[in-house]
Amino acid sequence: MSKRNSQASKTAARERLRLEREKQAKRAKVKRQVIVAASVVAVLAAAGGIGYAVVQNNKPGYWEAMKDDKVVAPANTTGTDGTTVVIGKDTAQKTLKVYEDPRCPICAQFEQTVGSTVKKDIDDGKFKIQYIGGTFLDGDAMGKGQIGSRGEGSKNAMSALGAALNVGPEAFLEYKTALYSSKYHPEETDDKFKSDDYLIKVADTVPALKGNAKFQNAVKNGTYDAWALAMSKTFDTNKDGVSGTPSFVMDGKILTTPGSQNPPMTVADFTSVVDAALKA
Repeated sequence: MSKRNSQASKTAARERLRLEREKQAKRAKVKRQVIVAASVVAVLAAAGGIGYAVVQNNKPGYWEAMKDDKVVAPANTTGTDGTTVVIGKDTAQKTLKVYEDPRCPICAQFEQTVGSTVKKDIDDGKFKIQYIGGTFLDGDAMGKGQIGSRGEGSKNAMSALGAALNVGPEAFLEYKTALYSSKYHPEETDDKFKSDDYLIKVADTVPALKGNAKFQNAVKNGTYDAWALAMSKTFDTNKDGVSGTPSFVMDGKILTTPGSQNPPMTVADFTSVVDAALKA
């Protein structure tokens, strides 16, 4: 009989097989323990993440808290919470209501095309303007007390406009023109106006606001943040039937290009519809 077939060899082989099986069993046990431990960690992490998300989602955000904050109205305003902003000569017999959202790309287009004409008409005493600002492009519905989830640039820019208005009506108009300019107005999907530094950078192109510490502090400290939300609520609860921007209203009538429901977007169309409204 060969050594391979000897009883001792068989015993040794069985022992090696037993030891190998034990080693495999231990490896399988360790593997199962690792998998279970990892699963527990994953579940705990997920639960913790969900819990954190729930806490964060239920934690009042800054702008949400501003809804109940005391409104500080800028100078050169009247009405409830200073939300009536009228600019122009006292001798002007009629007032053109201008509804805009700071992030609105069509508002920017209008300002770049017709803005200088509007400014001249105001300076000439042809009409006064009443500015009504909305923040619906941020996803807000302030008429329902809701802060949306599409950004904060409209609100932040509105607050900065309040700081400019506090400096003076001319500063307000010039700053609004700068914000809507082709150089500084961002794409609608780019919430660039949420940055105070960017708003101050734009303001530095306006002589009355350049290096103006009082204006800059008001922007950085959010002095007129609650006012911005109050103004947005005025937009949302308007009685003129306005739901989009830009919109223009005189004597309770929305001014549109003849034969359409669109606002006048050229100098010729704007002058034509405003002249007709002034004569009505």
